Amino acid sequence: MSSIDRRNFLKTLTAAAGASVLSIPKAWSASAIKARVVVIGGGFGGATAARYLRMLDPGIEVTLIERGTRYTSCPLSNEVLSGSRDIKSLQAGYQGLARRGVQVVHNEVTQVDPVGKKVSTAEGNSFSYDALVMAPGVDFDYGAFKGLTAELSETRLPHAWKAGPQTLLLKQQLEDMPDGGRFIIVVPKGPFRCPPGPYERAAQVAMYCQHHGKKKSKILILDSNDSFSKRPLFEEAWKALYGYGQGGMIEWVAAANGGKVEEVNPSAMTCLNGFDEFKGNVINIIPPHRAGKIARDAGLANFKDAWCAVKPENMESTAHKDVYVIGDACVGGDLAGNNAFPKSAHMANSQAKIVAASLVAKINGMPQPTPVYTNTCYSVVAHDWGFSVVHLFRVENGQWVYIKEGSGISPVTFGTKEAPRPVPRIYRKMEVDYADGWLRNILSDGFS
Repeated sequence: MSSIDRRNFLKTLTAAAGASVLSIPKAWSASAIKARVVVIGGGFGGATAARYLRMLDPGIEVTLIERGTRYTSCPLSNEVLSGSRDIKSLQAGYQGLARRGVQVVHNEVTQVDPVGKKVSTAEGNSFSYDALVMAPGVDFDYGAFKGLTAELSETRLPHAWKAGPQTLLLKQQLEDMPDGGRFIIVVPKGPFRCPPGPYERAAQVAMYCQHHGKKKSKILILDSNDSFSKRPLFEEAWKALYGYGQGGMIEWVAAANGGKVEEVNPSAMTCLNGFDEFKGNVINIIPPHRAGKIARDAGLANFKDAWCAVKPENMESTAHKDVYVIGDACVGGDLAGNNAFPKSAHMANSQAKIVAASLVAKINGMPQPTPVYTNTCYSVVAHDWGFSVVHLFRVENGQWVYIKEGSGISPVTFGTKEAPRPVPRIYRKMEVDYADGWLRNILSDGFS
């Protein structure tokens, strides 16, 4: 692919991500504060919402409250484990948002009063709002596995499902693992952030082992689910690159075959499923997810006491008026998988723009926009092998509807079912390049 074609592809991808707000006229003629919007959480969802609110209407006062001073992307953080990527390439600060007029407050939110429309922080400050955008991310249910604690995840059994120090700790454990060692990945029952992530991680770990004198090592995936995202694509790549199944470097055990882990013994470095014991040199146990604590404390987690249900047309909470929940904490569609939103960075970015457009229209007395939700998710399994999936959703009669036209997934083969042909490796390599371009674009789109 030529450099011109590549630039056009990335330009189109960025434009598609923002299409849901492009039809909203900007309201620049503000001489006074029209409304106050508080955004809680500075990840892909929260940062993008704050940025686009200010871009669309500088008359809206926007305050972003986020604990950290730098954000680290979870997407593509598995590449840090293999050494393919420096963790600094995943990071962004909040200076760009501040330059756009966003009031950035680095503190922890301790209370949300949705009736009085007020947010309080650990330092004793309070912020009144006309609209509140919640992007609290996820918390982890450590009690789901007997023997696991939050402290152990920080020290000996890192999940690294929030990229940062745990990612580097897991990388160090992989580097210290002897040749012939076993790296165990424990996958929780869905839904969880980045559905393809555990299986991409297995490939990145295998790639490290293959190129760093650990070819006798094994990666064992113990799964609480009976299938997984992009399974045919992952299995094709695992077989071709690393060996898959018994005798291969990567082995996957479904829940129905004993993959559901119930207990972990950190002293013995074993996982138990109730009748079998699996010993590993490294145990990467990913706890089940739920909406972030501040959302649960505010009474927003009204779906199975774990997730925040929202209105399809504008992401407003079904529990509280003028509160909008975006990103991994919310639920769209049926968690059984019917029209369900994937918990991904791209989806959070899309939801943020839809909320920003909806609020600008509401505040300025304009018609509400017609939303289209977009998702793109890349998985990189080797230096020259990647693949992706695209989802589109529209809203009809108060329900999310999956749009088949425009959605899709990388092909496993070309040709026909009767005469399949392998996909040329250049196509897989192009998707690795696209993944890197996507990351740089979405970080710029949210934080610059």
